[in-house]
Amino acid sequence: MKRILGYGLIAGLIAGIPLSGMTLLMKDHGSGSMVLGYLTMLIAMSTVFIAIKRRRDIDQGGVIRFWPAFGMGLGISLVAAVFYVAAWEITQAMTHMDFAADYGRAMLQQARARGASAAELGALSAEMEGWARIYANPLLRWGITATEILPVGLVVSLISAALLRNSRFMPARA
Repeated sequence: MKRILGYGLIAGLIAGIPLSGMTLLMKDHGSGSMVLGYLTMLIAMSTVFIAIKRRRDIDQGGVIRFWPAFGMGLGISLVAAVFYVAAWEITQAMTHMDFAADYGRAMLQQARARGASAAELGALSAEMEGWARIYANPLLRWGITATEILPVGLVVSLISAALLRNSRFMPARA
């Protein structure tokens, strides 16, 4: 549990601090900031691999089974997600940012640029208004935000557990 909390905290800080910075610096750069954001999450979730390997090599004599390794990875991912969500909430509170409105405007602008009809724009506007109402609920917003980082943690946990269950993969040094 101590290792899960410690590595989860590190992963959460690695993902959360850049999230705040990118939100402020790259607010209007859409897909570029999204790619950078997911790359940062992947780097943060590398702590899952490191934690599982240390557990296997130091605590368990070079052997770990898939399910305990996978469970450890998921635990770290959940702790990291809590810090990631907290970073997003703090950033929004400090900047008084209305992400839902900004996102809705960007989606409408993209639709206009594609040449969407008035009916399509009206439907998209109504959809964005509905999404903004959902996003205004803190519990739903926290869940939405967590779904950004949790899939990355799930994939890294699966891969790490699958690789490290083999004691011949990156064996401990003497």
